Amino acid sequence: MLTAYGQECIVSISSWDTFKIHFLSFICGFWVIFKRLAQWAWNPNEFFSLQPREAPPLCLVDSTLGRHSYMKLKGVKLHYVESGEKDSPLLLLLHGFPDCWLSWRYQIPVLAQHYRVIALDLKGFGDSDKPLWRRSYRVDTLVAELKELISALGVTTCTVIGHDLGAMLGWYLIHQYPEMVKKFVTIACPHPNVYWNELPTASTFNARWVHFSQLPYLPEIDALKEDLSIINQCFNHLHKKNSKETYVEAYKYAFSRKEDWTGPINYYRNLPFSRVSEESTPVEVPCLLVTGNKDQFVNLESVVKSTDYVQKYTLKIVDGASHFPHQEMPEQFNKILLSFLIVRELPPRSDKEVPKGLVNRMFGAVSSTVKYGNQMLDVVQKKTNGVVSSLPSKALYFGQSPS
Repeated sequence: MLTAYGQECIVSISSWDTFKIHFLSFICGFWVIFKRLAQWAWNPNEFFSLQPREAPPLCLVDSTLGRHSYMKLKGVKLHYVESGEKDSPLLLLLHGFPDCWLSWRYQIPVLAQHYRVIALDLKGFGDSDKPLWRRSYRVDTLVAELKELISALGVTTCTVIGHDLGAMLGWYLIHQYPEMVKKFVTIACPHPNVYWNELPTASTFNARWVHFSQLPYLPEIDALKEDLSIINQCFNHLHKKNSKETYVEAYKYAFSRKEDWTGPINYYRNLPFSRVSEESTPVEVPCLLVTGNKDQFVNLESVVKSTDYVQKYTLKIVDGASHFPHQEMPEQFNKILLSFLIVRELPPRSDKEVPKGLVNRMFGAVSSTVKYGNQMLDVVQKKTNGVVSSLPSKALYFGQSPS
């Protein structure tokens, strides 16, 4: 797939790597089937239990956060929630897996004060169309549809914020169409080349999930077991909040049918086979990389390595947060977000005023690194191509393992 400048950007992996993924998928399939048979034999009634969910919880259809709208593109109809003034700059929110537009419930009201906010249901999720064909979720198709959506909304550029799977699409978007993105925020998601290349060695647990997802039907059926227990596991952080039951039920409603899982899992049936070409030049889109210091699914070192693919970046670690910092610690996260997105104009300086701080004059906003375990790693801006190599290793992850 070529960029607007004629440069090949998104490329396929080698035939040998493709063979390995498919071969391992069968091994993982047999292993998961063996485990599930043991679970079924232990408690068959609970294993196949699935409560009927006929009406959506109010939080999914409530218009308090914004207007529910649809955009019909050439090949797909997308649902989104829109908030903010029409003439404000466009900001596109891309959720993760398994999630929907509701992921941004704490950000929409804050961002709508400055932007025209579009909280999208990705294709295959929520109320957007759910094509069943695997080829509908190829990377080049998905990125082209995002480009088409931005143009259909009447603008040529926008700001993009993505979490998890949505951030992965955002990475591809800024490489393929950098001229369309003013700023990019990636939450709990390394660069795709870093993620996929390090997955086999970084986490056997998560690699097994990626391989298992290549199989037909079985991953969808497995996701429905024990009344969608995968939702409880993915959104474990909601157990700490009073509104846990409401939002958990909303997510279970959104993923209550087998076809609700086919589209989301099809992303993982395609994404591992594509990379950003290493010959591509680092993008010049300003990027904010955010992750939680308690995220058990994202390796901090992989986030740092991701900065090699961008010219301008800021790295923030949200102290006390895990894989969903925008939901777990929304106030702290929103402050980080606004400080990156909203540039305040400084009052004009008198000619007689002497600039303070030689370091500030030389290095701008680069701040000192503080203790990682209990404090936030403040601002790291790219000045060299060096990579920190001695950081705690954690599991790399997009969604929840089927284990």
